[in-house]
Parts: sequence; C-alpha cells; structure tokens
Amino acid sequence: MAVTVKAERCKGCHYCIETCPKKAISLAGAMNKQGYEYVQVDEEKCISCGLCFTVCPDFVFEIS
Repeated sequence: MAVTVKAERCKGCHYCIETCPKKAISLAGAMNKQGYEYVQVDEEKCISCGLCFTVCPDFVFEIS
C-alpha cells in the first residue's frame, strides 16, 4: 500500500505529524498555493496504518 499526499489540500494543522506512530510524516519545507507549509511522507518509514488519513480534517491523504 502507498500513501499519497495531496499538498494543495493541506492547511498545516500537524495532526498527522503528531499521530504518526513511525514519525514518517514531516513538513515538506515548501508552501502550497494557499500559503501553508504542507506535509510529506517518508515511504521507507511509513507502514500504511491509515492514522494520518483518519485524523486529517482536509482529506490530504490517499491510501492505495
């Protein structure tokens, strides 16, 4: 399974960063069109648990 980030939806709430059990999510160091610093997923650390998807209020994550 893979986790995809839809950067244009991210509002930088950091819920996903705080929730990730493997610390696989971090700030990307870039801004989206709305002016928010969006998140990125380290695929090597990610275990596709879905917690980021569950806590995100803006539907930033897609798990496939």
